[in-house]
Amino acid sequence: MSSTDLPEVTGAVLPMVSAVRVEEGERLRQVGLPGLTLTVRSRPPSREGLPPALYVHGLGGSSQNWSALMPLLADTVDGEALDLPGFGDSPPPDDGDYSVTAHARAVIRHLDAAGRGPVHLIGNSLGGSVSTRVAAARPDLVRTLTLVSPALPELRIQRSAVPTGLLALPGMGALLGRLARDLTAEQRTRGVLGLCYGDPARVSPEAFRNAVEEMERRMALPYFWDAMVRSARGIVDAYTLGGQHGLWRQAGRVLAPTLLVYGGRDRLVGYRMARRAAVAFRGSRLLTLPDAGHVAMMEYPDEVAAAVRELLADAGENLPPVSRRSTGSAAATADEVSPADGAGDPSQGS
Repeated sequence: MSSTDLPEVTGAVLPMVSAVRVEEGERLRQVGLPGLTLTVRSRPPSREGLPPALYVHGLGGSSQNWSALMPLLADTVDGEALDLPGFGDSPPPDDGDYSVTAHARAVIRHLDAAGRGPVHLIGNSLGGSVSTRVAAARPDLVRTLTLVSPALPELRIQRSAVPTGLLALPGMGALLGRLARDLTAEQRTRGVLGLCYGDPARVSPEAFRNAVEEMERRMALPYFWDAMVRSARGIVDAYTLGGQHGLWRQAGRVLAPTLLVYGGRDRLVGYRMARRAAVAFRGSRLLTLPDAGHVAMMEYPDEVAAAVRELLADAGENLPPVSRRSTGSAAATADEVSPADGAGDPSQGS
């Protein structure tokens, strides 16, 4: 087996625990694979024959994280969003493996089983590191790659990201579970939004109520903290891997045209990492959103959608003409860079 091959596992499929919110026009379905069951969220494309796309969420997220972006690209791609094993409406994997490689294996299995590749692969945070590994291991499955605040190794971790890293410590899941019992769902939700959004005030009252409802649902899942802790540990382990298994080394092996999206107010992934990523992913382009946090596709979906359209158009997709909608953010800027360009130092952002 080569270094980029992903090992397989087998086992029984666990039952669903509870349902998640489905926006108008969205559909959920379950996909049974050896050793795991995946829930897939989709929205019917506006016309037949559009190229396939797959969205992969981050740590603690779900396919709902793409509900703002998916309709904006419904006339561009035939999109699906996964709930990774143990998140959203997908039960835990039978083998309890939440490593980045295991999550990548789940994505590859789904694409192989569905026969949808090559896809336009779009990942956020943990989903960004997973998507990087998929693109490096199976270039035949990836047409283009879009990474929103990808979780790639940093030598100097932001102070605000330390609590997330502490999730990987032994016994932390049980401790956090006990501490969380003293917080209301509203308090937990405000904490998450404050960590992930550049400006939590952009969240509408309705969206906040929906987030609280989802928080209550997640906290009732018996495996919630286990999935969080093991996935956080998987990220830390991936950060420490060197050689050809290292994420930065794999980034250099990605052949697909790549779009990188970074937020200037990201409290989890350093804005300064944008420049290193732009060099690591050959011939990549960079979208910088100085006012965005960790989930730019939720805060600035119009800007992200416009950049994805440009990436696909330059990759040779025949897209319908469309006018870009403005979100009223004068601070949002887009820059296309290559490794040889002087992109400007992202660390100078706020």
